[in-house]
Amino acid sequence: MDKTDINILRCLKKNARLTASSISEEIGLSVSAVIERIRKMENSGVIRGYTIEVDPRVTGNNMVALMEVSLRHPDYYEGFVDLIKESDCIAACYYQTGEFDFVLRIVTDSTEGLDDAYKIVKGYEGVEKTETHIVLRTIKEEMGSIPEGFGL
Repeated sequence: MDKTDINILRCLKKNARLTASSISEEIGLSVSAVIERIRKMENSGVIRGYTIEVDPRVTGNNMVALMEVSLRHPDYYEGFVDLIKESDCIAACYYQTGEFDFVLRIVTDSTEGLDDAYKIVKGYEGVEKTETHIVLRTIKEEMGSIPEGFGL
């Protein structure tokens, strides 16, 4: 990856629906070169996919909580991961070091929805303890990070 690839990624991060022509104009590269670079980044796995950003205030899913979870024993890891992957209201799951094994980002429409997610997690036999934090306001949330460097 070079500075041009980074600039293409920045354009796509702002709007993944930009045409190669628009990107070409913005970064000063031919359309065919932009297309080829995007294709290479897709094939190499740098670009894993394209998605949409949904406004939770409009969809009604504006209840966000972070739940820390500790398992009783590492033997419960696989089963817990499978449980999390099946749950639609768990938007993110991070395996981490420290006192808790996981941090979950739960997105739902109400305290009742949060309670349902809580019951799913706490109901798993391998869960030893949890701590839940209600998010009052999201200050920053980015969907993809772009490498720094290249003198940019």
